Amino acid sequence: MILTTQSFADGARIPGEFAFCIPAAEGHVCLGANRNPQLAWTDVPADTRSFVLICHDPDVPSKGDDVNQEGRTVPASLPRVDFFHWVLVDLPANLRGIAAGSFSSDVTPGGKTGPAAAHGTRQGINDYTAWFAGDEAMRGDYHGYDGPCPPWNDELLHHYVFTLYALDIPRCPVEGKFGGADVRKAIEGHVLASASITGTYTLNPTLGD
Repeated sequence: MILTTQSFADGARIPGEFAFCIPAAEGHVCLGANRNPQLAWTDVPADTRSFVLICHDPDVPSKGDDVNQEGRTVPASLPRVDFFHWVLVDLPANLRGIAAGSFSSDVTPGGKTGPAAAHGTRQGINDYTAWFAGDEAMRGDYHGYDGPCPPWNDELLHHYVFTLYALDIPRCPVEGKFGGADVRKAIEGHVLASASITGTYTLNPTLGD
């Protein structure tokens, strides 16, 4: 199975239109267009009955003490954890692509609704749900796609891995409010094939990408 995108080159920077935050002259960052990228896939196993799509960032700081703090940096040596940006299940077996902006086209304070979404799919919550939990203006359940917004003082370039899984079941066995870890566990033993594409992103003006 092969996963491709016209929105960015594999291994290269993700354009700001697909990001939750973009660089700003004042205050370091501002909100971006937050569109989901275009994706397409080919060479699908003949027995595929549905797909799952997950986007995660494996480079998120394991501790937030220095995150976005003036006069401090998040060291590249700090242990990192996964942060899920998009969890999409029950994509139909005959589907071969997703248009740019078709699942997300802006930042929605409090999160987009879910889990029901286009093409009969269901969207899990992404990890902005936990990130904004203490923010009165932004907290809520963030369903669907919300793009990159790494710490502007992080010494590490972040990677965003879009992975498509072809499954031998028509419906992912998760219910209610679910996240990336729930889906990864639920599809164990049901994956016929998988394919990934990776983009990079940073808000740190001292980093080249």
